[in-house]
Amino acid sequence: MKKKILDHYLKFGLFTNPGCYEDFFEALPDSAKEIGKLISHQVIHRLTLQEGNTGSNKDGRYGDMKRFPWYRLVCDDDVLPNTVSMVAELLRLDKRGFVMDRKVENKIVVTCRHVAILMASILKSKGISCRVRSGFAPYFLEKSVDHWINEYWNKEKKKWIVFDASAIFDELCFDPYDIPKNKFDWAANVWLGIREGKLNVDNFVNAGGFRGITPVVWELFYDFHSLMNNEILYKQAPYYLYDEGDFKKLTKKDFVEIDDLAELLLEPDKNFEALVDTWNKKKKFRILNSPLIDDEDHCSKLG
Repeated sequence: MKKKILDHYLKFGLFTNPGCYEDFFEALPDSAKEIGKLISHQVIHRLTLQEGNTGSNKDGRYGDMKRFPWYRLVCDDDVLPNTVSMVAELLRLDKRGFVMDRKVENKIVVTCRHVAILMASILKSKGISCRVRSGFAPYFLEKSVDHWINEYWNKEKKKWIVFDASAIFDELCFDPYDIPKNKFDWAANVWLGIREGKLNVDNFVNAGGFRGITPVVWELFYDFHSLMNNEILYKQAPYYLYDEGDFKKLTKKDFVEIDDLAELLLEPDKNFEALVDTWNKKKKFRILNSPLIDDEDHCSKLG
């Protein structure tokens, strides 16, 4: 692996920057699996909280949800968007730090994206090249659901290790901290598979209730931005792809451009220079809309 690529994934981005907590992270365990297990005891996924003591938590692996305070029955994703804010809140709730016996009421409610950026931040702080990836996980439900995971560079094996630290897994037939690449539905593979008629678009959904081509193209751009160390929020997307109705406005050229990006994302290391060049030159792939920013604010002027 080229040093330039590994150095790129040692850098912190806007969301993975640990700020004043870099030394705090360095004192944590060195193993990705140990770190992941520790993190899983600091957070609750919003769907787990909604299900209470049923579903994936029927055995109580995430704690007694009845103890969670009613006034915090919201997802913290919007108010804790980055590493610094998550760690600050966890320390406010329990000043002991990241502890295995953290009480349910002192955990934060975040989704897989937040776990992934927290894991990336910790490993980068330890001098381990790590990146966030976005796609679909076929190992949770009957459908393949949108999901964010990580890859870290293993110096001994000289390869990227794919891992998922977002849940406490007991039922998988593979190690969640060394996931075979074919066990995850990578965003680029899904997009191109659908475009080529090899995959059923209805098999891919996201937790927000969207299904089909819309969440697929969103995941594609989440993955692209994450590979550039910019792990954007769920409610951010390129301005011309922000709403479901935008697909009706796409031209043949638009689709070809997205296809070309997906081809590069199939092998991000081999195509690293081309991805960086695209990142630096393709404004329409980087200018994002969000709940507070729309076309009238910036995008229509940039094209």
